Amino acid sequence: MSYAKREQRVEITDAAAFGRVAVMLGGRSSEREVSLDSGTAVLEALRSRNIDAAPWDPAEKSLREFAGAGFDRVWIALHGPGGEDGALQGALEYLDVPYTGSGVMASALAMDKVRSKKLFRSSGIPTPDFIVIESGRDGERAADELGYPLVLKPAGEGSSVGMSKVFNRDELGAAIELALSFAGPALAERCVIGDEITVGVLQGEALPSIRIETPRVFYDYRAKYEEDSTRYFCPGSRNDTAERNFGDVAVRAFEELGCSGWGRVDFMTDAAGNSFVLEVNTVPGMTSHSLVPMAARQAGIDFAELCWRILETSVAATSQSNRIGKTANGA
Repeated sequence: MSYAKREQRVEITDAAAFGRVAVMLGGRSSEREVSLDSGTAVLEALRSRNIDAAPWDPAEKSLREFAGAGFDRVWIALHGPGGEDGALQGALEYLDVPYTGSGVMASALAMDKVRSKKLFRSSGIPTPDFIVIESGRDGERAADELGYPLVLKPAGEGSSVGMSKVFNRDELGAAIELALSFAGPALAERCVIGDEITVGVLQGEALPSIRIETPRVFYDYRAKYEEDSTRYFCPGSRNDTAERNFGDVAVRAFEELGCSGWGRVDFMTDAAGNSFVLEVNTVPGMTSHSLVPMAARQAGIDFAELCWRILETSVAATSQSNRIGKTANGA
């Protein structure tokens, strides 16, 4: 199913056109192990399509070494801070090396849950009520205002790292301490009780939605990467109208942050069927448990083809940059 979009696919048919590709994986964030799994899977898929690809772990080799290694572009498989927050994207821009996915500002905004939610709210995209917390006292005030259950999470982490669902005041202190144990402020968010839905976005189009059911308190790190009891339903919406709405809002939220290429938009729905955008992920997981590959399969796109199409976004970004440059120079 297609949705209104601004971004268009730049199709590449010859593997040689990509040149030599570095798959950036690992890194130093709390999501290192997931990134290693994602990057390894991507590397194997690219090589299966005759792409000249090699791994590069920035935790083990410096960007100074990378600058002289002769790569033509980068497939970014780094999750979390240092890979998904605009830092790597900025370094690659400086080196004039094309890369997959969103640019510097969009990556930074999507990683910052506070600023992204403010943008959603200002543009009329429904998102749960929230309060920024920087201390235990802030957390207590947030709980009094938002009520229980309450979701607490770091403002700049992914994969539900540091996230807690708090049901009463006895659980509040530990949850605040955990959320604030990462760099930067944390977010207290009104807990929406209902279905958890996620929608992948690829080259301007929404992929089929996925509804997630887990026996755990919420879809946390273990449910995402370690548990086999989590259930997935794709498409995850109740009917075609709801599916179209999820797709439209996902693309809108994605574009509101300036995101491009590929990513994933997470929702919660309440008992009345109202949907709320939680966040946008600009480098979602690509492991055996990951959601974007699952949705792509439903759309008839196998894993190797998905990795190829994501690599095409590095070419699309270069084409867009060239167009902007020519316009700015009056050509």
